[in-house]
Amino acid sequence: MKLKATLSSVVVLTIAAASLAGCSSNQAESKKSVNDPVIFTSKDNIPTQDSAVATDIISGQSLVNTMDGLYRYDGKVLKPAMATSIVQPTNNGLTYTFKLRPHVQWSNGDPVTAQDFVFAWRRAVDPKTKSQYAFIFEGINNAKAISEGKKPTDTLGVKALNAQTLEVNLEKPIPYFNKLMAFQTFYPQNPKVVNKWGKKYGTSAKTLVFNGPYKLQNWNPSANSWTQVKNDKYWNAKQVQVKKLKYQVVKDASTALNLYQSGKVDRAELTGDTSKQMKGSKGYSVLKQNSTIYLELNQKKVELLKNQKIRQALSLAINRSQLTKKVVGNGTSTASSVTAANMSFDPQKPKQDFVAETSHSGLAHTKYDVAQAKKLWQAGLAETGNTHKKFTLTLLNDDTDIAKQQSEFLQNQLQKLPNLKISLNNVPYKNRLSRSVSGDFDLVVTTWNADFPDPINFLTLFTSDASYNSGKWANAQYDDFVNKSLNADATNEVARWQDMKAAQNIINEQQGVVPLYQNGQAFMTHKRITKLDYGPGNMYNMVNLRIKTK
Repeated sequence: MKLKATLSSVVVLTIAAASLAGCSSNQAESKKSVNDPVIFTSKDNIPTQDSAVATDIISGQSLVNTMDGLYRYDGKVLKPAMATSIVQPTNNGLTYTFKLRPHVQWSNGDPVTAQDFVFAWRRAVDPKTKSQYAFIFEGINNAKAISEGKKPTDTLGVKALNAQTLEVNLEKPIPYFNKLMAFQTFYPQNPKVVNKWGKKYGTSAKTLVFNGPYKLQNWNPSANSWTQVKNDKYWNAKQVQVKKLKYQVVKDASTALNLYQSGKVDRAELTGDTSKQMKGSKGYSVLKQNSTIYLELNQKKVELLKNQKIRQALSLAINRSQLTKKVVGNGTSTASSVTAANMSFDPQKPKQDFVAETSHSGLAHTKYDVAQAKKLWQAGLAETGNTHKKFTLTLLNDDTDIAKQQSEFLQNQLQKLPNLKISLNNVPYKNRLSRSVSGDFDLVVTTWNADFPDPINFLTLFTSDASYNSGKWANAQYDDFVNKSLNADATNEVARWQDMKAAQNIINEQQGVVPLYQNGQAFMTHKRITKLDYGPGNMYNMVNLRIKTK
């Protein structure tokens, strides 16, 4: 996901990245008060603030700051937000009835009603909206048929019984449905405002209204900074104590560190050398994330990549240990699975991690073994009738400093395979997203941040018809196991767990996508900031943010 806005000084973007050698770890002393804004760096701009179409972590964080859904994560605990309680389903797990808080208003004074949820959800599944997250509604009555253009939007299984009562009817039980209700695609939208702005909705601050803790100001998708101010109409405004947040886009980690050390930002994201250098210093911390980075291989565009041995060879040619320790740093860890580790645990063995239980197939195909990679590469070339032929594949990635370093490392690794040349194409984040969706790539580095803490969040990405399956890998048996976990075994947590493990083992063995590493984000944080509440959806809950007064 992505972010944008405007800070008080544009000059910060032109600050030269000074040499880090001998840098002090202490932030410059500044006379900041409790009323001063908390200033964060961001790796990129916000592409959109339309919750129906937002897909990136930066847009998502801004939406979490400015909007409120039925629930909100408080740490790892799911708590009521717009809803008055955590709902237990009726009708054999098929019906959820949410009572909404009364007298809640949008930032423009309009009431927030159950109909605002109905409107937003229908709009998200409408094919005209082109939401990449339409799939997340599947399981709600008629959602899939609507998104496929087979039924009208008003047949979606959601209705407002009255202004403060929302009823949702499912086609089948969804074991993680309550967890979904904290995700931004399920936020309400003000119909009057959306209809007024049409296609412009969510493209600038003036097209938006807010029902969350903050209001977004001075933003459009090309802005390099933005401001969020406390929303006094927020139902829980008394709990929001920090009056203003500011975000500054800083793509270079050295520049981010300089801004932090000169007192211009309160929390700076570090990567690569800056992260490694500042490790152990005062203010340094690492945040482990339910987020993985992987290579998608375009099997629709590049015939060669349909071959399993070719994909396995590419995976075995990558030294993930070097990638995480010498290139990325940042608290990242090597990944043997596209599903995040230490996120989900066996219902019969609560201390046993999902990825650990599928590690045999994962480790076998992600270990660094150049000799075996070359053997598989030659075998794959022979199977496809391409022996002795030369190939050039283009690797698509972002244009940040660390992304460029990653690309160069992967280029060096993959070119160890005979007659393979890797050309690099580093583009702005928004362009990389759009090109991934359109299939305009050979290889692309992709990130997935868990929307909710369950393996299915990752596994559904790679079913044959999934909108996020940009590489178009397809396996019928994999699809069957994923579908079984979502349908026949949805209410049997043990059987469902086994289905998901079986699916994971298939994609591990086939290297349908090539896992690289699991994210960890390093930060420098001013000592005045406390209670940065980070949830399992990789988002901060800024309602709990506090500033030390002494």
